[in-house]
Amino acid sequence: MKILLAPAETKRSGGDLSEISKNSFIFEELYEKRLEIITQYEELLKRNSIEELSAWFGLKKESEVIRYQESVLEKPGMKAIQRYTGVAFDYLGYDDLNEKEKNYCDTNVLLFSNLFGPIQASDIIPDYKFKQGAKLPNTVVEKFYKENFSAALDQYLGEEIIDLRAGFYDKFYTPKSPYVTMKFIKEGKVVSHWAKAYRGIVLKHLALNNIQTTQELMQMNIPNLHVQEIKKIKNKTEIIYTIDT
Repeated sequence: MKILLAPAETKRSGGDLSEISKNSFIFEELYEKRLEIITQYEELLKRNSIEELSAWFGLKKESEVIRYQESVLEKPGMKAIQRYTGVAFDYLGYDDLNEKEKNYCDTNVLLFSNLFGPIQASDIIPDYKFKQGAKLPNTVVEKFYKENFSAALDQYLGEEIIDLRAGFYDKFYTPKSPYVTMKFIKEGKVVSHWAKAYRGIVLKHLALNNIQTTQELMQMNIPNLHVQEIKKIKNKTEIIYTIDT
């Protein structure tokens, strides 16, 4: 089973692993394609002023802009699943999992980086800043990765896929095999921001229970979540959960 997950805007700085290279990523044969985007990103960092980068990054503090102005090719690396620190990752609590549970995440989770494209949770990435939907001068990044990585993803993902990404990341990849998505309802309304928390909670319980199939997922008990409805549209199965109040 493979699990698709969105990245986070916030990240840990530093790292104790080497700088990125071809060996840092899944799909080594496509590293040159990743490098096309990385090179455009590096050129943007060099060409733009602090003020221009502040607007592009969406950051106000000059110290934060300077943090991300440094070349990503020269920064230390960290496992991707540990680099991201957003809501979903906080609720996953990767660092508190045991080795078997961590290995489950490392091998089954694919993240969709706005800079590096589809990466495995165990891939090594540097600290970087690339807002969702941000544009490079010559390339629509999500379209680029969809065109160049979809065939490899189709082959790699197989027939058991759980898609925990936000809708934006369909622009990077749309599964062709049967896949499962989730929606969370509280007091009759679809939750948006807190959906990230519940995606993290779901991923944590997938790891805790070593879930390998969609059938096992359907039978899995998640505290405070109850299946309200299951919808099937073509190759997508949507599980609608109600959240206990």
